[in-house]
Amino acid sequence: MLGRWLPEQRLFLKSDNSTRFARLSPLTQFAALGGVAAVFGWGLIATSILAMDAVGAQGQRLQAREASDAFEERLADLSTERDSRAAEAMAAQERFNTALDQVSRMQSQLLESEARRHELETGLGAVQANLQTAIKERDLAQGKETGKNKLTAAQSTELQTALDIVSDELKSTTADRDTARVKADEAERQVAAMTIERDQIVSRNDEILTQLEDAVTISVKPLDEMFRNVGMNPDDVLKTIRRGYAGEGGPLNPVSYSSSGDAEISQGEAKAKEIMITLDKMNSYRIAVEKMPLAMPVKSAFRYTSPFGRRWGRAHEGIDMAAPVGTPIYATGEGVVIHAGRAGAYGNLIKIQHEMGVETRYGHLSKIKVKVGQKVSRGSLIGAMGNTGRSTGPHLHYEVRMNGRAMNPMTFIKAAQNVF
Repeated sequence: MLGRWLPEQRLFLKSDNSTRFARLSPLTQFAALGGVAAVFGWGLIATSILAMDAVGAQGQRLQAREASDAFEERLADLSTERDSRAAEAMAAQERFNTALDQVSRMQSQLLESEARRHELETGLGAVQANLQTAIKERDLAQGKETGKNKLTAAQSTELQTALDIVSDELKSTTADRDTARVKADEAERQVAAMTIERDQIVSRNDEILTQLEDAVTISVKPLDEMFRNVGMNPDDVLKTIRRGYAGEGGPLNPVSYSSSGDAEISQGEAKAKEIMITLDKMNSYRIAVEKMPLAMPVKSAFRYTSPFGRRWGRAHEGIDMAAPVGTPIYATGEGVVIHAGRAGAYGNLIKIQHEMGVETRYGHLSKIKVKVGQKVSRGSLIGAMGNTGRSTGPHLHYEVRMNGRAMNPMTFIKAAQNVF
């Protein structure tokens, strides 16, 4: 039945002196066709899987970037609201201090009024005692000379006039005291209302600070895990970045301290300080991320042809990405070109030195578009894919080395997908 579909074929090989032929049986033809179909099917399935992975990875990166942008926008809104609440709290504190000053002045006026009233009451008692004594003397002097009686009447009139004046002053002082007391009570009510308002603002500020603290803490965790995944100590990364970004300056002004001794405000300031420390840590991480080789060197369609690790009994210290000759190759991070030329089995090779002891290598290139000493940024075009050096076909050999030790480049690429 196989011979009916695939009859026996003969392949003649003729030379000047002789003629030979090779016999291709139906089974041999079937095996060859099956092998070709299997290779074609495997290539089709592998290409489909890689295309789906690339589309899925791009979608995940877009979703992660959208989530990061939304988080940054939310963080900016929370910062604006925090500043607004802080301004309201400061204004409420100023109104509270003004009200306290008013209460203090009114209490002082009230005390002065009380002292004046006490003095007038004392004077009034003395005048009344003198008046009673004069009345008694007048009663005892009745029947004496007319001139003496007239003198006693004049004294009585004078004393009565003095008593009226003292009584009027006492009434005026009492009225002033009552007015001052009413104003003091109203000021105390205002102070109580402002205290409640200030407590509400402080509570709201504390809530906002808590949200900010949670947000920045959540944002730092992926960055911290990313550096650990690529074999770097996050503390060493932060120290390196802070040494490179340690400039200070500007005029120094005296610091003003609050005399209110408000424990809640002190707690808010401490929490805000912790948030600033975490934000500084996150900013340092972001600076380090910008300097790390975390991008893809090939942005066009390609196929992974060899992973990192042992291959044919020898160490393969990078990954291979196959695509047509001339496919653009891009720098995966900010750095300085330290080699651009031939390098043995690498063929045309570019080496880029990044910060924190990281180096990337791009081998088997067909074209080199950078020079030694040139500074490049992430995404800069540096060359084109080729087939130079020890290579079985056009591809890019991409390496990442840390302090001279080869690292798996896929670790850096996957770590970046969790952040960007």
